[in-house]
Amino acid sequence: MAGRGCEPLPASQPRGEASAVGGRDETLALELRDIHKTFREIRANDGVTLTIEGGAIFGLLGENGAGKSTLMKILSGYISADSGEVVLEGHTLTMSSPRDAIDAGIGMLHQDPLVFLPFSVVDNLLLGSSGRIDRNAGIRALAEMRERYGFTLEPDVPVRNLTVGERQQLEIARLLRLRTKVLILDEPTTGISADQRTTLFATLRTLASEGMTVIFVSHKLEEVEEICQEIAVMRRGRVVGRTLMPCPVEQLVEMMFGQVLAQPEPVTVEPGDVALRLEGVTVTDRGLSTSDLTLSVRAGEVVGLAGLEGSGQRTFLRACAGLVRPDGGRMHLGDRDLTGSSYRTFLDAGVHYMPAGRLEEGLLAGVTISEHVALTMAGGYTLDWDTIAEESERRIQRFSIRGTPASTADSLSGGNQQRLLLALMPPTVRVLLMEHPTRGLDIESADWVWTQLQERRQRGTAIVFASADLDELLRYSDRILVFFSGQVLKTLDARATNGEELGRLIGGKELVS
Repeated sequence: MAGRGCEPLPASQPRGEASAVGGRDETLALELRDIHKTFREIRANDGVTLTIEGGAIFGLLGENGAGKSTLMKILSGYISADSGEVVLEGHTLTMSSPRDAIDAGIGMLHQDPLVFLPFSVVDNLLLGSSGRIDRNAGIRALAEMRERYGFTLEPDVPVRNLTVGERQQLEIARLLRLRTKVLILDEPTTGISADQRTTLFATLRTLASEGMTVIFVSHKLEEVEEICQEIAVMRRGRVVGRTLMPCPVEQLVEMMFGQVLAQPEPVTVEPGDVALRLEGVTVTDRGLSTSDLTLSVRAGEVVGLAGLEGSGQRTFLRACAGLVRPDGGRMHLGDRDLTGSSYRTFLDAGVHYMPAGRLEEGLLAGVTISEHVALTMAGGYTLDWDTIAEESERRIQRFSIRGTPASTADSLSGGNQQRLLLALMPPTVRVLLMEHPTRGLDIESADWVWTQLQERRQRGTAIVFASADLDELLRYSDRILVFFSGQVLKTLDARATNGEELGRLIGGKELVS
């Protein structure tokens, strides 16, 4: 890639004849005209104008808080723009709900697929259908899509038994059945395996070749490079660049951030005393059982947890945080036996847990930054709001949160929610447990998060984290525990392994040596 440059385009113009890709449908032009959206003092979209043609996979890039998600929510009917127009096939659309967008032919696949877990696959497929519900017709449609797109969906399987990748397939199938012409994907590879990603990309290429407009929103530049024919970059609510692909990753990064970023180097810390010790721990959580977990983590050490979703990493972390009580074995924090103790006891002993679900488990939707800070400062029956306001401003500045004390947690981008979670962490933590600490974050935000975590490590905090990003595991871990089917399949020295070996183990391709 070193000698290759981008082919820049005017920010609002499509590629046109010179960039024709097989299957492109010139009649299926999607236009966003001068879109504005403000949330209180935050200008999320500031005059966004884009034209996107059919028959291609179009990438939308930008750092956290750049305005990508807001723009896609406007396009898919989840929120309304303050001003501007959405035009599809020459018709100006009026959308006040996702139903309006679906009726116009625009559908969105979210990071967490919108499925109903108690229902079967075919019942989920039929959701949103108008007129008489014909289950047999749904089964036939599902069979056709399995054949056409390589889906692995069986009609009567409960959706709760599907992997994240299969739930994505189901949501795409439902959107196709509802005659979607424009498919938006927001960070679609988060939480899916490499094989499922391959299947997803093959499906998207087929859909584009059939004339569909596919908009691919991602922070993973290598994926954008692999699958997109063209990209646009947003920064601070505006489109700042547009280019054909391929394009060197370095140039994409510079377009996103206005500069080339230097990745932080992992720090080396001499491990201290044992901070966390598990002896033969067996634990069951949400139907998954793990047994005979034995591990010691020392102060200043970083232990990564690898494995497919649902392999036991989450259960392990929740047990270490006191959220799930073990069925057997002993758990020690330093010399203190905390076996069977409450979550509150673990907190008071210096254990801190950061879940993957930032809003679902870590923060409170509708609650402001100041109110979150107040919860960490509460120490009696009264609150000094002036002091809380000052402390909120200090933390906003210290952790570079794009918001104000009055901003609610759910109004923040994913990266800023993660920064808020770090800002709420106690100043001294003995053991830090994290699920997917950089999931959905852009390069700059992910690097910033690890800079903060490495500062904690240097102060003696033991860190245990689960991640689906193999590069992250290999870069920052001292040791990696590979989980498979509820068991620790193998423990690896992170400096003596590689992504290929780790990938084989995650898929259960190797036995314990």
